[in-house]
Amino acid sequence: MGLFGERLYRPEYNVAGDEVAVLHTSKGVIRVRLDGEGAPIHVANFCELAQSGFYDGTKFHRYVPGFVIQGGDPNTREMSSADVVAQRRGPKGMPGTGGPGYRIREEFTTNPHNKHVDGALAMARSQDPNSAGSQFYFCLGPQHGLDSGYTVFGITLEGLEVIRSLRAGDVLESVSIVHMDR
Repeated sequence: MGLFGERLYRPEYNVAGDEVAVLHTSKGVIRVRLDGEGAPIHVANFCELAQSGFYDGTKFHRYVPGFVIQGGDPNTREMSSADVVAQRRGPKGMPGTGGPGYRIREEFTTNPHNKHVDGALAMARSQDPNSAGSQFYFCLGPQHGLDSGYTVFGITLEGLEVIRSLRAGDVLESVSIVHMDR
């Protein structure tokens, strides 16, 4: 059970193990090798959301220099970049409080690759370890203090300079899933 006793979502996407997420941002393209072996639930969830267009047009809403850049909140889609930066309430709620309407099970306790290295892609969550949904972050430098509490589900292959240039208010234009070995 997750937050408030709700059942945890189990994605239907079948992880092939060679998924690469291609994130088109207003600052450039990022390619991330997804870890379907270590974090299959998180990878399946991210792939489902990406393929449905869930992330398209959302804004990065949290930037902490030398720590993380965070996005994936649907509340930011209808907001201006300036309103996201100012942390104003949008039509769907405050930036940083939205999600897909469900929660997924944590995998940081079972993922042998759960290392918050520079460029790692991981899922944000609330106090409940089983509360991740759609919000994700990229590490801006190693953040090993997060290893025992947040699930890493990908590592940047290309675009680390793009990640370092992202700020709150920048747009995640689209996310597509491609296969590395095909």
